[in-house]
Amino acid sequence: MGDKKKLGLLSIILLGINGVIGTGIFLLPGKAMKLMGPGSIWVYFFDMLLVMAMTLCFAEVAGIFNKNGGPYIYAKEAFGEFVGFEVGIMKLAIGIIAWATFAVGFTTVLASIWPAVANTSVKSIIQISIILGLAIINILGVSFAKYLNNIMTIGKLVPLVFFIAAGIFFVKGGNFTPMFPTEVTTSSFASTAILIFFAFTGFEAIAVAAEDMENPKKNLPLAILITMVLVSIIYILVQVVAIGTLGAKLAASTTPVADSANTFLGGFGGLLVTIGTLVSIGGINIAESFIIPRSAVALADDGLLPRSIAKKNKAGTPYIAIIVTAVLTIPIALSGSFTQLAAISAISRFTQYIPTCLAVIVLRKRNLKSTFTVPFGPVLPILSVGVSCWLLTQATKVQVTWGLGALVIGVPLYFIMKKGGKSVENNKSC
Repeated sequence: MGDKKKLGLLSIILLGINGVIGTGIFLLPGKAMKLMGPGSIWVYFFDMLLVMAMTLCFAEVAGIFNKNGGPYIYAKEAFGEFVGFEVGIMKLAIGIIAWATFAVGFTTVLASIWPAVANTSVKSIIQISIILGLAIINILGVSFAKYLNNIMTIGKLVPLVFFIAAGIFFVKGGNFTPMFPTEVTTSSFASTAILIFFAFTGFEAIAVAAEDMENPKKNLPLAILITMVLVSIIYILVQVVAIGTLGAKLAASTTPVADSANTFLGGFGGLLVTIGTLVSIGGINIAESFIIPRSAVALADDGLLPRSIAKKNKAGTPYIAIIVTAVLTIPIALSGSFTQLAAISAISRFTQYIPTCLAVIVLRKRNLKSTFTVPFGPVLPILSVGVSCWLLTQATKVQVTWGLGALVIGVPLYFIMKKGGKSVENNKSC
């Protein structure tokens, strides 16, 4: 019998799917079509191969550790405390901002079918209710969050699977020509790859809450791989149906999946996708509310944030971390200034991916045994890092500055916490 207070394999997979599939799948197909035409399908395959290579790296290092923290733990063990802290604090900061963004995104979509939500006061109340409500659910215990996460994940998958299953019969082959625009440049391909890569991000968060999972060394690698295979299949099929039903019109669509559904399901289809979008964003809010506090706990456990943040209640949940992250998220959500996040989010994530891929090579040299081993020796980790660095060189200066600039904030914070930790130790020894 498994521990009912912990996440089993199925729940970990659903948590992963919930953390990856969000607004991107509903909004990006049109933008990708505009940049690369029907050839955007091949960019999805490119990103899928890159992400799968990274996923294999994450699976190997996840099979070594039982602790919370994910990329932070991997970087810390491979490259030392400072690098680990930089990765961990970046993960925490991005997570808090992302949760705020998803809360705002939920009210934005809701306003399209419930105009009253467009009112600033009503929108603020709903945003605060979402954040505080999810914080309370998480404080009550892992089982509450687990069941709600599972329900919401299945709820977001149903309309997507229905969209693919119904739409595939209305695909027109002529809409896929030409498979590449007449002028394809390295820059346009890279821009599309970075844009689409945003939709794949989030898989790294699965490992953050390892201590709340059953047999994480065994279940995490398998869950990560299954999650990204399923997500990749869904993404490619959604793009195929959207192109096949809308053709050139897809490039001008701001709500591509809903517009595509309208062509073969009528108004009912559009409404179904809108509801699916709400469920999707609602689900990713749940995933963020569960994962982000565990990022703070991992840092607090190692004395890199106040240790009180790691305290747990009788239900075994880190209630202080949950409260702190919720309190920090609310003002960011209410500020409403998140338009730049979409542009920098994918770039920011490389601070999690590159160190983890390199950690595979370093930890192997230390003979740390994992339940899973990436095939082909160091080839895939090195290839993942190389392609990631290439994509970074193709990003705009603004994207790189905002996406990686947050690393600078971590430098003084690290030394402040280290100095504070030494002071406590000195006082204890007196």
